[in-house]
Amino acid sequence: MNIGELLGIEPQELQFPFELRKQISCSIQLSNKTDSFVAFKVKTTNPKKYCVRPNTGVVLPRSTCDIIVTMQAQKERPPDMQCKDKFLLQSVITSPGATAKDVTPEMFNKEAGHNVEECKLRVVYVAPPGPPSPVREGSEEGSSPRASVSDNGNLSASEISAASRAFVEQPESQDKLTEAALISKLTEEKNSVLQQNNKLQQELELLRRQANRSSTSIPLMYIVVVGVVGIILGYLMKKI
Repeated sequence: MNIGELLGIEPQELQFPFELRKQISCSIQLSNKTDSFVAFKVKTTNPKKYCVRPNTGVVLPRSTCDIIVTMQAQKERPPDMQCKDKFLLQSVITSPGATAKDVTPEMFNKEAGHNVEECKLRVVYVAPPGPPSPVREGSEEGSSPRASVSDNGNLSASEISAASRAFVEQPESQDKLTEAALISKLTEEKNSVLQQNNKLQQELELLRRQANRSSTSIPLMYIVVVGVVGIILGYLMKKI
């Protein structure tokens, strides 16, 4: 906390996890230590680079107020991740019941006899946290989990499980894809065989019908021939 008499400020060092082409924000909390209404104003050495909301306002007695400072997306990484930007937070006691609309630049004019407290805040860039590594550094590639434990004694069971999954997941998913493709192919072949079987059954039924027609037409012709022969013989017998 700041040792000022009016406002406590936390933090007094603005830390931005620097990333290229990305807006980054951090917050400042102001705590009113007094029983009076305290007006504040925030200034910066690089106003085009930062957006402060709110940059002016009033903190009620024994209460707090949050300020959001947003750094615009940067196209270049600064040398050695160093930043020379600074912020100045000014505070002054104002009239009871005052609001942010009542705050004017004249209130922070020391030459006019106003008792203005000031606190300078520096800007610090920090590296963003990197993704966790599934395998502990220094472990030999291709070594078994049991060998790693016996060699150094530092690899936990959860780390062994995570490392195993990292190497098993991709082949396992590949096997599932191969199995799915095989099942699909077998299904297609089964459907093709069923279609051919149905077609053969239809052709066989057609042949049966044709055979039945042929078998029934032979006796009919035989009966007709026998009948004609009988009529002729009967006619001849009458003649005799």
